Amino acid sequence: MACRKCGTVKRERLDFLLDNAVHTKRFARYVGRRCRAGTIRDVAAELNLNGQTVKRLEMDSMREQLRRAGTPGPKVLGIDEVSSAQGHTYRIVVSDLIRRRPTGFGGEDRSEDSMDEFYRFLGEKKAKRVRLTVMDMWKAFRNSTHRHAPQAAILFDKFHVMKHLGEALDKVRKSEYARLEGKQRHFIKGQKYTLLSHPQNLTGTARKNLKLLLAANRRLNTAYVLKESFGQLWDYRSETWARKFFDNWRAQLKWQRLKPYEHFAAMIERHWDGIAAYCKPENKVALGFVEGLNNKIRVLQRRAYGLRDEEYLRLKILTSMLPPI
Repeated sequence: MACRKCGTVKRERLDFLLDNAVHTKRFARYVGRRCRAGTIRDVAAELNLNGQTVKRLEMDSMREQLRRAGTPGPKVLGIDEVSSAQGHTYRIVVSDLIRRRPTGFGGEDRSEDSMDEFYRFLGEKKAKRVRLTVMDMWKAFRNSTHRHAPQAAILFDKFHVMKHLGEALDKVRKSEYARLEGKQRHFIKGQKYTLLSHPQNLTGTARKNLKLLLAANRRLNTAYVLKESFGQLWDYRSETWARKFFDNWRAQLKWQRLKPYEHFAAMIERHWDGIAAYCKPENKVALGFVEGLNNKIRVLQRRAYGLRDEEYLRLKILTSMLPPI
């Protein structure tokens, strides 16, 4: 239609159409809902559309989800990183642990500068409202948080702490395998994940192999019992009693010749404040959410073909916990 004033041809703008005016917003939302359960290729085949068209419509739908969710204003942050490209590339994931949804994804790596980017996105006013941050013991996250949200308490994630302890146990296993010879090695070989698993999660042959291994090797038996007992630390409601438990646990390492465990205990000592913070009632948060989100992100990475299209992956992660529209 020609404009009466300037004579140029203009198109009437309709609210129910997307900006490209080829598809309606309702159709984009439908495509977005279908892509939550299936791949782009499957949805494209079902709707007889080009794959790039489906991807663009899904991204439009996800941006609308984020717009409706509003700007985040979290009080409790969960901070973690995810890797891709065989572990050489890192991106930071920040979650709202009260609303149980991711609120930030990106950065160039897991450096302070990348963590600072999220706090700048959050804004100084909202950063001052954060009362608790849950993270691993990565120094860059800690430094950035101290600088932008100095009032926030720092709590080290139980799953990352136990991961370090699991790595210490595996070092003991490797050292025992290297020390022993002949038939004594037979009980240790291939039992890495059996040792790292909780006994209640083992059945059948795995449980039998664990019993044989612990009966055959005294040092591994001691390391395994210490690993299992350390998890009690997060059950205490008093920092005093938690400290007594840790001191008693550390005292058991004397004369055991478990160097990896001694290094682990020294690390806990250096980061004690961030672990003891969990004893305070106001800091009782769902620590498993961050680990669960990481598992979900790994699934999304496989479906999104890694970080080939980072904006698409970012939208997938940020909307993964939002209700469909």
